[in-house]
Amino acid sequence: MTLTINSDHWLDNVKRVPSPFCDARPDDEVSLLVVHNISLPPGEFGGPYIEQLFTGQLDPNEHAYFALIHQFRVSAHCLIRRDGSIIQFVPFNARAWHAGVSCFEGRDKCNDYSIGIELEGCDNLPFTIDQYEALATLSQKIMQHYPAITRQRVTGHEFIAPGRKTDPGLVFDWSGYKKQL
Repeated sequence: MTLTINSDHWLDNVKRVPSPFCDARPDDEVSLLVVHNISLPPGEFGGPYIEQLFTGQLDPNEHAYFALIHQFRVSAHCLIRRDGSIIQFVPFNARAWHAGVSCFEGRDKCNDYSIGIELEGCDNLPFTIDQYEALATLSQKIMQHYPAITRQRVTGHEFIAPGRKTDPGLVFDWSGYKKQL
């Protein structure tokens, strides 16, 4: 299978920045949507650093925290910035490296069958209205294109990697978000 960032022609109004941190799925199944959060440096918003991390270009000398993470090979399918703008790093038909060691409903290796959406944010600060609107719209489009993803198969990183991950965090409005699906 050839991975091409333009394979998601049904998704418009996004910036596309290809990540090398993806590969082919073991089969064609896409049946889970995982919501995450990320900020780089932690608790700071708006810089180029998330894009740099997801493309392998993060400079370890720019911030002390970056020295700890610059070698990570991680990605997500999309990032939703604080203003609601969306950046796509990995085509949805490919496996992004976002979930790590994970399990959903007794099935391990969530990266194999999930789509990962990152929200620019952190566990303890509210996400923006623009982010919730963009996330709901993006989720609806994904669910239309991948009908195996139902409202019950939309989850957070904290639920598929308990004890290891805490995102999107206690401030994430699951009720409000799921009402929009």
